[in-house]
Amino acid sequence: MKPGFFSNVWATLAKDFHIEWKTKARLNALVFFAVATLFMFSFAVGPNVDSKAAHASAYMWLGILFASVLSLGESFRLESENHALEGLRLAPICLRAFFLGKAIANALLLWVLSLVVVPLTLALYNVDVQGAWFALPLVLLGGSAAIAAPGTFYAAIASNARSKDILLPLLMFPVLVPALVACVKATSLLLEADPMRQLSSWLGLLAAFCLVYWVLGALLFPYVVEGD
Repeated sequence: MKPGFFSNVWATLAKDFHIEWKTKARLNALVFFAVATLFMFSFAVGPNVDSKAAHASAYMWLGILFASVLSLGESFRLESENHALEGLRLAPICLRAFFLGKAIANALLLWVLSLVVVPLTLALYNVDVQGAWFALPLVLLGGSAAIAAPGTFYAAIASNARSKDILLPLLMFPVLVPALVACVKATSLLLEADPMRQLSSWLGLLAAFCLVYWVLGALLFPYVVEGD
């Protein structure tokens, strides 16, 4: 681990948040996109209240997933436009710290988005939290982290591709299937009853997914930049 590792993580995180705070363009677009997706799913299901409630968690996470593609693609826009990724090869910065800073910023942004989307989901699909309220933000944070780690890694790969808007979801979506299933099941168990005590199992799967892909992303990211 290079000296100043955590300061490099913090510098990358602070830079991304400073840009987002000045423009707020990405968060506004994410909220609008996720909300529009939830409304479209609601209209597609129709007036069947039971069907809406049964699939509310799936619709919510699909909305977050689709919005994440926009967020993750934008996270490397400045770097790809200004050839900053090329400069990182020469800069005195730990590339693994850069990845972690980027991934944490993306995870926190998706977490804020999910906190905004949850009340709308509860109202739109006529559901309520039957499980522990404090567990829901943790599930949302775990799901956001699970999307952010591989999403940031593949966004860096796709950043200089001609068809990056198409390439990113093609790379990311198959990898995220286990995490998405765990998020949907864990959220569904919190919105409904959990008589079989299955929540801990799905949270364990989500935690294992996060651990594997955050570690792999940090380890492999320097090869992505150096081989760009």
